[in-house]
Amino acid sequence: MRSEGPTTVTTDELRIQIPAGGWVVGTVRTPADGAPRAVLVIHPATAVPERLYTSFAEYLAANGYAAVTYDYRGTGRSGSPRDHRGLRMRDWMADDVPAVAAWARPRFGDVPQLAVGHSIGGHALALGHGSRGLAAFVTVASHAGVTATIPDRAERARVGLVLRAVGPAAARVLGYVPGRRLGLGEDMPAAAMLEWSRWSRLPGYFFDDPTLRAAEEAARVTGDVLAFGFTDDPWATPAQIDAITDRLTGARVERRTWSPADGGVERIGHTGFFRRGLRDTLWPQLLAWCDARVEDAPAQKDGTVSLRARKPRR
Repeated sequence: MRSEGPTTVTTDELRIQIPAGGWVVGTVRTPADGAPRAVLVIHPATAVPERLYTSFAEYLAANGYAAVTYDYRGTGRSGSPRDHRGLRMRDWMADDVPAVAAWARPRFGDVPQLAVGHSIGGHALALGHGSRGLAAFVTVASHAGVTATIPDRAERARVGLVLRAVGPAAARVLGYVPGRRLGLGEDMPAAAMLEWSRWSRLPGYFFDDPTLRAAEEAARVTGDVLAFGFTDDPWATPAQIDAITDRLTGARVERRTWSPADGGVERIGHTGFFRRGLRDTLWPQLLAWCDARVEDAPAQKDGTVSLRARKPRR
């Protein structure tokens, strides 16, 4: 056990066994000066390493939260993509996300539990995976990743080449995708790339995959949801974020779109929200939203939170 910064945050490594097989490796950060008043799990984006979320997790812990970060199986510290070549994106959503949420639920006493889902992490929450017992959740740049909707022609061509040709070819030949070489982030399992490639060509993304029953699952989600994106994100446009949130017909959804100027930085893009430059501008706004839900959440009983009945806001 060690402390981060001026003795405000304590850090521990975690290993969570996934019922479907394999392990998730991650980190839990807690306030060093007392018990956390809430726990927040950060569910990562595709091929994004856990270390991207370090500064944000430390910020949460310094403000009284237990913050949990991790890598999906077959990425980063959670195992070789070659050894998990059969893992699909749906397996991360349906197995890894709920397992980490379930691990966190009883660990910190009767405190509210929240979640932040980045990109595919937000997809999982929007489909009801890992949302049991949450006081609320936040999605960051979580959009329907349809390649044809990318506004910039050059970026659309680049992403199309990776998702339709280079990525699937590497997956079939190598049994994994060298994400670092392709500019995707971490290396990833072959099956995840092949499923991502297929979804990216469907007009409704995974909502058009009949094996997921995604629309039905999203309609069951209730409670408070904050969904936000950024004006300079080349992929997660407001319309494509709405393509996810519009399916949350039983939830109270608040939508925000921030610009780099709102954060006092030159660029945010798809992953920049979690970088330290937004610590004094946009991070406090997310924290204030979460704080309000923590204050409003009833005490947990038997590991779950009973949310007050609320009408969906339309």
